Amino acid sequence: MNFDGTPISRRKLLKSLTMAGVVAAIPEPDALGQFVTKSTAKGGRIDVHHHHMPPALLSGPPTRGRGGLGPWTPEQSLEQMEKFDIAVAILSMTQMGDILYDGTEKGAAAVRIGNDYGAKLMSDHPKRFGLFASVPLPDIDGVMKEIEYGLDQLKADGIGIYTNDNHNRWPGDPYYDPMWQELNRRKAIVYMHPLAPQCCRNLNDSVPTAMNEFDFDITRACTSILANGVLHKYPDLRIIIPHSGGTMPVLAGRIKDRYPTDAKHAEYVPNGVWAELKKFYFDIAHASYAMPLAALLKFAPESNILFGTDFSPEPIESTVNELPASGLSPGQMRAIERGNAERLFPRFKV
Repeated sequence: MNFDGTPISRRKLLKSLTMAGVVAAIPEPDALGQFVTKSTAKGGRIDVHHHHMPPALLSGPPTRGRGGLGPWTPEQSLEQMEKFDIAVAILSMTQMGDILYDGTEKGAAAVRIGNDYGAKLMSDHPKRFGLFASVPLPDIDGVMKEIEYGLDQLKADGIGIYTNDNHNRWPGDPYYDPMWQELNRRKAIVYMHPLAPQCCRNLNDSVPTAMNEFDFDITRACTSILANGVLHKYPDLRIIIPHSGGTMPVLAGRIKDRYPTDAKHAEYVPNGVWAELKKFYFDIAHASYAMPLAALLKFAPESNILFGTDFSPEPIESTVNELPASGLSPGQMRAIERGNAERLFPRFKV
């Protein structure tokens, strides 16, 4: 407002702020009135949570993402990356648990199709795309073959798994020890994306499965990994979980107080439960709101927080529009948007 009580125009406000040297802090709205913020990090953002959708695996007509942009294409990703100052997107397959994790040769073949497609995108755009290669849980033999293929032949940046194997088994289960042993030997990065488990789909609770179960299952997977000693036995793993940790940072106190007290479980947490849980890395995709960020920043090391978007199922605006009001310092913002990811993926360092 002006001193006389009349409204001040945006142009006049921006002119005044420019003279004060603070206009750069105010994002410009795009044509749809949505705020588009540029990265604070030199070289642009690194998006560790970005989905590709191999055309050969579409089981029905193409769907429109929540951003209203129409069916996904590589060109759509590149266009959105340019718009939102995302220099690199590390690709993983979108929600395809029923296709990839059916435990049959058909599932293993679908994983290979998706990995080859992702590798082709990475080859076509080596400075723009990375890749988390998928593996065909629960087929442990197929998992071991695809780890070798994905990391050695495709030169993927890491391995992508879901938070459960679509057969009511979670990744800390001893059945998956061979997978973790091999990934630890390779000092691999693992991206763990939520998948609603068979036990908890289509509940009679009047809400979409994605509204609750994805974030709950992130926590189930984390506690499965914790209680079965994966983080302790395989210290060279680097596991990324999405959505600011789901419900895990909020429940960390209760997890600590309910952790089993027998000798074997005590062996897995020599420095306490929280020290183990803090080994995870966390992306902020669709969880950059003040509430989840507050919990995450209270719990996780700042060096372990990464930028992600969950595009294309989720519009990039859901994450970036919240950042100007996040309260993050410029240094924190630069680290989250790029610096922390550069340490995990040094080939993208500028």
